[in-house]
Amino acid sequence: MERKKILLRLDPVVHDALARWASDELRSTNSQIEFLLRRALSEAGRLPDGVGRMRPRGRPRKTPEDDEEEERERADGDASEAG
Repeated sequence: MERKKILLRLDPVVHDALARWASDELRSTNSQIEFLLRRALSEAGRLPDGVGRMRPRGRPRKTPEDDEEEERERADGDASEAG
């Protein structure tokens, strides 16, 4: 499912406070806004059924495919240095 894009105008002081809060919780400012909106919807009993889960905060975990790709890149680098 494609995510909706919106233009959001904020008071600069509010934006700065959101950005600091997001940083403290290892989220982007955008993810922090979505987190807060979801929480507000849930508390108001207005969060729709079937809404997708948010990605966990912090860096995405490496997958086995990521490890294999890194190994291939290292091997390719070693081969090119030898030549």
